[in-house]
Amino acid sequence: MERAKNLKFFIVDDDPFCRNFYRQHLINLGFKNSVVFENGYDCIEKLDLLPDIIFLDYDMKPYNGIEVMQIIQQYDPRIHLLIISSQKNNDVISEAKKYGAYDYIQKGENDLQLISNVISEIQMNRRLQKANA
Repeated sequence: MERAKNLKFFIVDDDPFCRNFYRQHLINLGFKNSVVFENGYDCIEKLDLLPDIIFLDYDMKPYNGIEVMQIIQQYDPRIHLLIISSQKNNDVISEAKKYGAYDYIQKGENDLQLISNVISEIQMNRRLQKANA
């Protein structure tokens, strides 16, 4: 179980409040290994740090969250991608899932609890995969 707290997170959001808010939430959950980026380009440049889970905002420049997801999926499809966005557009949500988002969480609607739930689910799935390997 100790390994679970060593998961590495990337938080990619152009809003500094959101970046720090989600980072603090991870710290509160016991996760100390997170790196924040203000845009997708900087995140892509640091994929060699091998994150386990990436939180992506949708509405960013120069690449939006879906474009960043597509690049990450090509780099390493084992990275869990979580879109956390204020977008309510069902087309965006469908597109995120189509391109490999583990989940889509809308900002401000129980987002911290939903993030905690998704992380727990990812941890459980990883343990099951290891046990079955």
